[in-house]
Amino acid sequence: MITIRHEMPEDIPAIRRVNEQAFDRAEEADLVEALRRRGVIALSLVAVKDAEIVGHILFSPVTIESGESTFDALALGPMAVLPSHQGQGIGSQLVRAGLEECRRLGHDLVIVLGHLDFYPRFGFVPASIYGIRWERDVPDEVFMVAELREGALTERGGTVRYQPEFASV
Repeated sequence: MITIRHEMPEDIPAIRRVNEQAFDRAEEADLVEALRRRGVIALSLVAVKDAEIVGHILFSPVTIESGESTFDALALGPMAVLPSHQGQGIGSQLVRAGLEECRRLGHDLVIVLGHLDFYPRFGFVPASIYGIRWERDVPDEVFMVAELREGALTERGGTVRYQPEFASV
C-alpha cells in the first residue's frame, strides 16, 4: 500500500536519493535542494511504501508574463519514483494527489515539461493552445498546462518564467 503525504524534514535525504536514482544523475536532486534552501517550494509530497520513501513530487511557483500583465501559476517538477518501484502507478498517485492539493490550496494552473504519453491523462494539454510558451525552446507537445479551475486561462497567455534554479537543469 502506498501513502502519499507532505514531506517532513527527516525525509530530505531520502528525497535526494529518490531523485538521484530516478533520473540517474544529481541535477534534479540539486534543484530540489536549491529551491528548498530559498524557500520557494509551494508543495512537496512523498510516496511511502513499507516505511520507505519511494517517490517524490514537487511544485514551485512560476509567473506567466504577457505585455504589462503577469499572473502566477505552479510548475510541477521534478517528479520521481525509485526505479525499483516504477510501473506500479506510484507516479500517477503522486500527480493526482499533488494536483488535488494544489487545487485545495487555491491554485488555478499547473505547468509541466514532461512526457506526452503520461501527463495528458491528468488534464494537461499543450500550453501553446492557450498562447503560453516557455522562455526556452522546447517541443510544443512536451510543454503542457492544466487548469485546476475551469476558465483560469480565459484570455490569458504569455511566457512562463521559472525560478532561477531551473536554469541549471
